[in-house]
Amino acid sequence: MLGRLLNPTEARGGFQQLWGSGALFARQTASGTSVTQDSSLKLSAVYAAVRLISDTVSTLPVDQFIRVDGSRVPFRPREEWVARPSTEMPRTTFWQQVMVSLLLDGNAFVHVRRNPDGSVVDMAVLNPKKVQPIRRADGTVEYRTEYGGMALTGNEVLHLTELLLPGDLRGVSRIEQASESLGLGLALEEYAARFFGNGAYAGGIIEWPGDISEEQAKVLVDSWEAGHKGLRRSHRPAVLYGGAKFQQATVDPTQSQLIEERRFAIEEVARIFRIPQFMLGVATPGSVSYSSVEQQQLFFAQHTIQPYVQKLEDAFSALLVNDRSFIKFNLNSLIRADFATRMAGYSTALASGWMSVNDVRTFEDLRPLDKGDQYRVPLQNIPLTDAPVITVSEKARAAQALTSAGFTGDSVAALLDLDVQHTGALSVQVQPEGDG
Repeated sequence: MLGRLLNPTEARGGFQQLWGSGALFARQTASGTSVTQDSSLKLSAVYAAVRLISDTVSTLPVDQFIRVDGSRVPFRPREEWVARPSTEMPRTTFWQQVMVSLLLDGNAFVHVRRNPDGSVVDMAVLNPKKVQPIRRADGTVEYRTEYGGMALTGNEVLHLTELLLPGDLRGVSRIEQASESLGLGLALEEYAARFFGNGAYAGGIIEWPGDISEEQAKVLVDSWEAGHKGLRRSHRPAVLYGGAKFQQATVDPTQSQLIEERRFAIEEVARIFRIPQFMLGVATPGSVSYSSVEQQQLFFAQHTIQPYVQKLEDAFSALLVNDRSFIKFNLNSLIRADFATRMAGYSTALASGWMSVNDVRTFEDLRPLDKGDQYRVPLQNIPLTDAPVITVSEKARAAQALTSAGFTGDSVAALLDLDVQHTGALSVQVQPEGDG
């Protein structure tokens, strides 16, 4: 499917194959590094952030629904593409490619192939760097691609954007906008690697008394590096002769706060992708507790995942043949509390009568029970349908007690709002004794 747009290698490739080299979009930063969508993934924090968000969204359950009398009910039979959007890859891989495209490029272009009746046959995520939206003179938008120079219409492409500036057709790439911060992170990674690769010692200058030829200087430097450069030669003692002296010429990593700077670079990535820092392995001692982690997980679900899910739901619901139906991702697995908290909440809901036993079992992925759909009221925790019978029974017992105490039947019926007739005679248990 869609062979004219995607070859098998591209369709099954990972992040690097999806975006290509990105050399045409390289940008030299002040730190001296070039930041592209491809090179940014070499920064471990960026790779972890992209994997975290894309994997989370791609593994969420998704289904087709319709509203009936204000209630959301599953739409059956649902359209086939909802369960498997692409015939060339699993559902999770398809949604992952959409999210990776949004996270790195700020745009996701999905090629949609339809039947004559308008229903979707197959979909494929295009490389965003090979698609350019163009506004025609008549106001419509076409998408010019580098796949054989083909141009696709708006009916053939589903275009999602992350941050769209007014008047623009393409979304803003966070990688390009935050290139300076990411470039600093890449520079710190390279600096640390070169530092340990050179034997974990700072560079310096060897002073030689008197004149020295270029050839002699080269021999001196080569002999120094041969004995001390590289991890295997680190920490070896050095011997200088002939009055030579070594002077350190670079800033020591401890003095330059290398570790602190690298931690700050990870915090910058967490801020760029709006991810709680502990999810990227940053934990300030004493600041992370069980309750704070739980709240940060809720923050991640509500402020990081939910906005993306809403974009996907709005965009892909437009592809459904039944325009009254919609797709929805299930976020319950992300916002679930711990077991004890859930049980306490379920108990309150059951006692208050707004959840049934089967409602609770559905949330816990358990099979429904027979007669488990009954809703109960707080009084004695009885089925809601039996409440009127219990009320009449309680009133009858009260009426019996009042009548036995000597109250007339009419007054008791009026007091308890009982629509019954009474002779007014006392109960046989309290009848006065006869003469004799």
